[in-house]
Amino acid sequence: MSGATRLMASGRGTVQRALLGVLLVVPMLIGGCGSPTSASRPGQPGASRTVPWDQVRPLSDPRSHSGPTTATVADADITPVTSSAAPVLPASVTDVQGTKVTVESTDRILALDLYGSLAATVYGLGLGDRLVGRDQSTGFPAAAKLPLVTSGGHQLNAEAILALHPTVLITDTTLGPWDVVLQLRDSGVPVVVVDAKRSLDTVGALVDEVSAALGVKAEGRELRDRLDKEIAAEQAQIAKIAPAEAARRPRVMFLYARGQAGVYYLFGKGSGADSLIRALRAVDVASEAGINGFTPLNAEAMAKAKPDVIMMMSEGLRSVGGVEGALRLPGVAQTPAGQHRRIVDMSDYQVLSFGPLTAQVLDALARAVYAPDSLAPSSPAGAAS
Repeated sequence: MSGATRLMASGRGTVQRALLGVLLVVPMLIGGCGSPTSASRPGQPGASRTVPWDQVRPLSDPRSHSGPTTATVADADITPVTSSAAPVLPASVTDVQGTKVTVESTDRILALDLYGSLAATVYGLGLGDRLVGRDQSTGFPAAAKLPLVTSGGHQLNAEAILALHPTVLITDTTLGPWDVVLQLRDSGVPVVVVDAKRSLDTVGALVDEVSAALGVKAEGRELRDRLDKEIAAEQAQIAKIAPAEAARRPRVMFLYARGQAGVYYLFGKGSGADSLIRALRAVDVASEAGINGFTPLNAEAMAKAKPDVIMMMSEGLRSVGGVEGALRLPGVAQTPAGQHRRIVDMSDYQVLSFGPLTAQVLDALARAVYAPDSLAPSSPAGAAS
C-alpha cells in the first residue's frame, strides 16, 4: 500500500487519481477478476420487485430500524433514447485535457472507465450495438458478452484493445497505465479523454461529453433531458418519505471494503458517495467529520461519525464475511448502525456508476433506507455468514 499512501500524503491530483493508486495495488473496486458473478450482477432472476410508491409505508424512525437490506434495481436494463442513432461525422472535439480529437468513425467503440458509466452512457445514446469491448466495471446486462479489455482489475490491456480494432476510444484518467492510452494514440486510434469526476451533478455533463465525441449531440440532448427529469422526479419522491426535520434524518457512512486484501476505506466529500447520501436526504457523516475523498477505516473515525446506516458494495460486504464480518471491522460494532446490524449493500456495478440508471439507483437506495419492506425479500450479501 506504500504507493497509495504516498499518493494520499502528497495531496496531488483528484480523489479519483488517488483512488486509482489504491486500485492498481489492490485490484477490483468492482467485483472480482473476470466476468461479473451472477450473485452480484444486476438484472438476474430473483431481482427485487418493488412496491409502487403510493403503497409504501416509510419507517417511522429510519435511524433505529434493525437489520441489513440489499438495495436492488428491479430492472437493470438501460433503455436507449433511440434504436437508430445517426452520428454526424466527422466529429471534432477538444477533450478535458485540451487535446483536439477528430472522430471519423463510430463503427467500433470502446468506452472505458473505473465506474462503468461511459459504456452505459454510450448504450443510452443508442450506440450500444457498436460497443466492441468492456472494462471490468461495465456490468449492465446487454454488455455481459462483450470481451474484457482490462486485466488485473482496472489496468488497460493494450494488446486486447488493439485486437478489437477500435475506431474510437472514450476514457478518463481513472484507468491505467497511461502509457497504454498514449500507445493507442500513437497507433492512430482517436482517444477522447472526458472528465473523471462522478457524482449526481456530473451525470448530464458526462452525456454531453460522450455525445459530442460520437457525433450524436441530438441524442445526447434527449438523453440528458430524460435523465434530468428521472432524477428530479426521484428526488421529489424521496422528499415525500424522508423526515422533514434534519435531526430525524439517518446518519449514513459509505464503507469500501476488500477483505481479501485487508483494504477498508471511508468515502467522504468528493468521492461521489457523498452526493448519493445527500440526494437521499440523509446526513453524510464522513463529510460532516471532515473526511475529504477517502480515508482508511479506523475505530476513532467510526466512533466520531456515529452512523445509523453503513452503506457498502455487495462484493465488499461479501468479501469481509457478510454482516457478521463487517461487525468485526474497527469501530463498526460500536456504532448505532453496528448495534442495529443496519447495513445497506448494493451491486458494485450500480451504486457509484452515475450513468443512465442513476434515478433507479436512488430509488433502490431510498427504499432500502426508508422503506425496506417495499423491496421484495432478498438475502443481503453474505448476511447469513
